Amino acid sequence: MYKLNVVSDFSSAHRLEGYEGACHNLHGHNWKVRVGILASQVDEIGMTVDFGIVKQHLNDLMSELDHGYLNDMECFKGMNPTSENIARYIFDRLSKVLNADFVRVAEVEIWESERSSMVYFE
Repeated sequence: MYKLNVVSDFSSAHRLEGYEGACHNLHGHNWKVRVGILASQVDEIGMTVDFGIVKQHLNDLMSELDHGYLNDMECFKGMNPTSENIARYIFDRLSKVLNADFVRVAEVEIWESERSSMVYFE
């Protein structure tokens, strides 16, 4: 089994409804995102999946989230844009475009600070 990792980032603002603490107020993060891709085999030239393809899909998604107010985005309607929900959203979106016969998105790790991260996996 092989595991490929790609890292990107985005900046955005949010607030957590129903949370009793400072994060209830409008605030922002410089989010760091790591996507882990599992592959059970390599192709005829010895690659699992092209890093460039994964980077492109991840960066396209980061551009959609970058410098936005997450609470107002359609993808987070009806839910708090917590680290947990953001990680799952990224996982689901990337799984739709990257998963194939021998390759699948295994996990998404998202850091809201240098000391705090969340990992979503199935």
